[in-house]
Amino acid sequence: MGSRVSVTTSPPPAAAQQPVKQSALSSQYKNNSHPVVDLALRAFLFTTSLVAIIVMLISKQTKLIQVTPGHAILLTGKFSYIPSFIYLITALSLVCLYSIITGALSVLALMKPGGISTKLQFHFVMFDALLLGIMASATGAATGVSYTGIKGNSHTGWNKMCTTYDSFCFRAAASILLSLISSITILLLVLLSTHMLYKKTTRR
Repeated sequence: MGSRVSVTTSPPPAAAQQPVKQSALSSQYKNNSHPVVDLALRAFLFTTSLVAIIVMLISKQTKLIQVTPGHAILLTGKFSYIPSFIYLITALSLVCLYSIITGALSVLALMKPGGISTKLQFHFVMFDALLLGIMASATGAATGVSYTGIKGNSHTGWNKMCTTYDSFCFRAAASILLSLISSITILLLVLLSTHMLYKKTTRR
C-alpha cells in the first residue's frame, strides 16, 4: 500500500501582510486629503466673498458738505455710485454662488470611493481659472478707484474723497481686502485642482 502524503499550506505571516495593508491605507488617505482641502478652501471662499459683499453693501455714508459760507447740502457716498464697485459686487456674488455649487459637489465627491471624477476635476480647473480672472480684474478696478479717492488726482482736479467720507472709504477698503483674499483663495483652488487633475491623468 502506498503511503499518503498530506501537504498543508499555511497563510503568509501577518507581519508580511501588514506593510501592504498600511501602504494601501496610507495611499487612500493621501487620495482623500485633496477633496478635503478643496472643500475647506471653497468654504473659506464662500465666507470671504459673502462678508465682502455685506461690508460693501453697508458702506453708505451721508455727510453735510459746506458748498459756500453759510450754505451746506447733504451728500451721500455709496457703492452704487461707483461703477467699479458695482462690478466688484457682481463678481463677488458670482464667486459666492459658485463656491456653494462647487462646495456641494466636493461634499458629494467625499462620499464616493473614487472621489472627484476626472471630467469634474477638469471643469473645476476651467471654471476656477475663469473666476480667478474675473475676481482679479474686479479687485484691481476697485483698488484703482479707491486709491484715487484716498490720494486724489491733481492733474484731473479730483479731490480726495476719503477725507470727507471716512467711514465709507474704510468699509470699501475692508471689502476690497476681503476680495483680494478671495482672489488668492481661488488661485490656490486652481493650483490644487490642476495638481489633482495631473495626478488622475498620470495614474492611468
